[in-house]
Amino acid sequence: MALVAGAAAAVGFAWEAQLPLGEDVLHVGGPVVLRGLRQKLARLVYDGRYGVNTADFADLSEFGLDHPERVYYSPAHWGTLRRALPVSDVSEHDVFLDLGAGKGRMALEAASRYPFGRVIGVELSPELTEIARSNLAGTRLRLRAGGVEFVHSDVLEYDIPDNVSVVFLNNPFRGRIFAAAVDRLIASADRSPRPLTVVYFNPVEEACLLGTGRFRHVRTVRRGTGDDVFGTTRVYALRQP
Repeated sequence: MALVAGAAAAVGFAWEAQLPLGEDVLHVGGPVVLRGLRQKLARLVYDGRYGVNTADFADLSEFGLDHPERVYYSPAHWGTLRRALPVSDVSEHDVFLDLGAGKGRMALEAASRYPFGRVIGVELSPELTEIARSNLAGTRLRLRAGGVEFVHSDVLEYDIPDNVSVVFLNNPFRGRIFAAAVDRLIASADRSPRPLTVVYFNPVEEACLLGTGRFRHVRTVRRGTGDDVFGTTRVYALRQP
């Protein structure tokens, strides 16, 4: 138990410092070869600190919602937003929307790190929505946002509020569903013209997003080296028509 606790502390330090989580980084009385345990601890360490349950993956087939264009729940890294979206870019007039919010990790990060006027997480699975709501109710995070809510809805049926200004995507859906969701974002922005930022983690459908001609790439944030799309966050800004 002491070894695991020490390893967890080392993982937490490395994560907070944004160090690569390699065996050479972690020492608890000598090098600790963690492999799968290292990755598990990295997912759990902040959940324990913040009093939430967001770390475990969930396949939509568990809830009878499997679909070739819908992706299983995989939590984005804590810190994904703060590395991609400067706090100075956000005010109390901004509204954050996470499409495919899962257990609510990124909505909670948005609500605790930024002064958003409102934070909304939209999730297809009622079970995951309830977990997100429980996380919101029990979190030890100090929330800065004016309000936080989790909505159980299919993105294809959800009416995007016309004051949403930041949208987060963690590769929640692909193909025609992704294209339809982007069309709904654009329609909202055209009804109520405003700046709109998309923060896209694991941007598998970037070609579709840019192919609309309405978004421009602003910045890319990578964890580690290489050009692999997974683990990468890309930020886009809407072009006005």
